[in-house]
Amino acid sequence: MGIQIIKPKDQASGQFDGGKIKEQKPIGFSGEGSIITRLGPLFYWAWAHSQEPAEIGFHPHQGFEIITYVIHGKGYHRDTLGTESVVQEGGAQLMQTGSGVQHAEALKEPTEAFQIWFEPHLSQAVKRTPIYSQFDSNQFPLVDIDDVKIKTLLGNNSPMQTVTDAQMWDVLIPKGTVYPHSLSLGRTLASLTIRGDGTLFSDTIKVTHFSQKDFIIVQSEQEERVALQAVDQDLRMLIIEVPTEVDYPLYRKPR
Repeated sequence: MGIQIIKPKDQASGQFDGGKIKEQKPIGFSGEGSIITRLGPLFYWAWAHSQEPAEIGFHPHQGFEIITYVIHGKGYHRDTLGTESVVQEGGAQLMQTGSGVQHAEALKEPTEAFQIWFEPHLSQAVKRTPIYSQFDSNQFPLVDIDDVKIKTLLGNNSPMQTVTDAQMWDVLIPKGTVYPHSLSLGRTLASLTIRGDGTLFSDTIKVTHFSQKDFIIVQSEQEERVALQAVDQDLRMLIIEVPTEVDYPLYRKPR
């Protein structure tokens, strides 16, 4: 099993609307400086913060499946499908951009959100009609296992489903508690530490420490159980699992 801890200095960064929106990008676009350019079909991952009203004007997307997940605040959305919507705190939107759509984004109060792109088979995706879907926080399954709260955002029994093979969870691990995650052969776990510090370990990985804002990548060489433990305070992590490789061509993404 391979593991990488990517510190913020080795992730990309960006900004919009004159710096009103600032982003840390575990996986950025070409030329933005992230040492991780993709993980299988996980194409892009940005963590956005804004403390004041800000806007991103209409811009096009095609083919990719794009999720916006609001951690704090609200996300305002308009698109050329005729959608006008507000994604509430804890909610998400999914744009399956298909043959093409344009959208505009706005933040009107202090907001923290993720935008994550998954890459389906693009030559097939661009033939599909674009679809916008929106989900409130209480629509996502939430379970409490040994005091660990696991909110399933994508895959399993979540109402949000993508064509791309991907799963996503928002996990809150209380101080001193361990969250075990089973990882099958040929899968990649990618996790961003939203709050707190922790340790990671398994039968084949010695205890590895990580901190808030670190990006953790684990790639399985066999079926294995990975454990994440909160150390000095509660630990909150956004966790994504994708296949390490897919059976279709992926967009060539230079550094």
